[in-house]
Amino acid sequence: MNSDSRQQPAQHEPGSAQRQPAQRQPAQQQPAQQQPAQHQPAPAAASASSGFLDAIERVGNRLPDPATLFLIGALFIIVLSDIAARGQWAVVQRLPEQVVLQDGTTGVEWRETGKSFTSTSLLSRDGLFWVVANMVENFMRFPPLGVVLVGMLGIGVAERTGMIGALLKAFMLAVPGRLLTPAMVFIGIMSSMTLDAGYVILPPLAAALYKAVGRSPLAGLAAVFAGVSAGFNANLFVTGLDPLLAGLSTAGAQTIDAAYQVAATCNWYFMIVSTVIMTLSGWLVTAWFVERRLAGKPPEEGGPAPASSEGPDEHALTAVEKRGMARASLAFLAVLSTIVFMILWPGAPLHGTGSLFDRWVEAIVPLLLFCFILPGIVYGISVGAVKSDKDAARLLIETIATMAPIIVLAFFAAQFIAYFQYSGLGQMLAMAGGQALGQAQMPAWMLMIAFILVTLVFNLLIGSMSAKYALFAPIFIPMFMMVGISPELTQAAYRIGDSVSNTITPLNPYLVIILVFMRQFVPKGGMGTLISTMLPYTVVFAVIWTLLLVAWMAMGIPLGPAGGLVYVP
Repeated sequence: MNSDSRQQPAQHEPGSAQRQPAQRQPAQQQPAQQQPAQHQPAPAAASASSGFLDAIERVGNRLPDPATLFLIGALFIIVLSDIAARGQWAVVQRLPEQVVLQDGTTGVEWRETGKSFTSTSLLSRDGLFWVVANMVENFMRFPPLGVVLVGMLGIGVAERTGMIGALLKAFMLAVPGRLLTPAMVFIGIMSSMTLDAGYVILPPLAAALYKAVGRSPLAGLAAVFAGVSAGFNANLFVTGLDPLLAGLSTAGAQTIDAAYQVAATCNWYFMIVSTVIMTLSGWLVTAWFVERRLAGKPPEEGGPAPASSEGPDEHALTAVEKRGMARASLAFLAVLSTIVFMILWPGAPLHGTGSLFDRWVEAIVPLLLFCFILPGIVYGISVGAVKSDKDAARLLIETIATMAPIIVLAFFAAQFIAYFQYSGLGQMLAMAGGQALGQAQMPAWMLMIAFILVTLVFNLLIGSMSAKYALFAPIFIPMFMMVGISPELTQAAYRIGDSVSNTITPLNPYLVIILVFMRQFVPKGGMGTLISTMLPYTVVFAVIWTLLLVAWMAMGIPLGPAGGLVYVP
């Protein structure tokens, strides 16, 4: 169907482009919040940006299939690692130390630690053996694989019994259409409390919700993915990430001040404000860039879904659905109460701290499985979709069958990421770049901007937040302390750079998962479609979040409890 002949609902946020409907339905036949609106031409700047993004999409989609791209990337890493090893490329580790100058003042001197970073050849006898012997292990250890398969089991059952559809109907009636996008971005940001679970649970639900209200499913997926990924380090609460970062910051700071301690709450105030600002930023990008660009595309290319001609009564839950939702809600409350009891009761399985985070955080994916699968089965029994254990098993099998594209793509992506880590090329690049910035003479605010940019760039090469900070903290924290910048401020800047480029880095293992979710709605879409859709979020988030930090420094407000901006050597 030609895209110009479809109705466009008026739920878009202010600034969204909307098309002239071919036929205007009588007002009484239109559901609330879905009145058609007149087409509004996009400003020249928006048109120019759309042309640039369209070019990125065309070029990106002309590239081979993502699985092939990861295979080519893996072969490139194998060859490059051998070149680096044969050429004896090495990056000598130098760390800043405080020294007393001849005039009695203190200064900074970069001294070698005796440690150097070199490349391990993957074309050597041992390297090729490692490639072959670890192929299965690389695949099995690919971070998103188990998370996605386990998490999607619960969602699949809930979706196939009809519970997700009924839940989306209820959400449509509860949330005003104009607040749908900020709600998605905010929920995505807050999902960092559950570590990586938001990558699996939220994108397919957001896409389905946007489709249900006649909007682009790709826009819904992009909005929630921006919150989950680009806003990963923001939150209203102190999460499991804060103690992890604080521990690495403390280790870096103690090379200068042996008694220095970085509190887990040191960035809390800044992250609360960041959550609000990033939610508004994500709303702005979605309304002014993403949905406006997708408005003229047909549904199979990411455009808005055909608008529903149903009236408000058609969107209400039926009696059968209400009964099913009531029983499913009771089942959910029972599961949730049990989980809360096991978290709060001393000696219970989920009480206390695990190896890195609280136990309930480390077990969040199986807990989400229970929260979806048990209410989903109860809902299915209530509406007649599940009549025996065979029906439940069939739903599980059908769910795993839909995960086949993820499994295939994950195999090649896992090899690429493992080769990059094993070769040591990422560590060499990070160390060289860090030392180059460290020896530059800049004012404090400019150093923070430069550090954010360095982190942003190297996030494209080293996907792991903790692995990258484990390299950066011993370099940047002591160096910045020497010029009066607190470890807490350095940590806040790192969190910005580490977050904003998560949506476009191929070394984010969840990017390939989002690509598979996207293809459910945009079958011909490729990596170009995904990157061109997410690039505006990276750019806008990076600019606004950086400006927020610079303004915070100018105002001299503490970043959080025990989170000062200045360190006095």
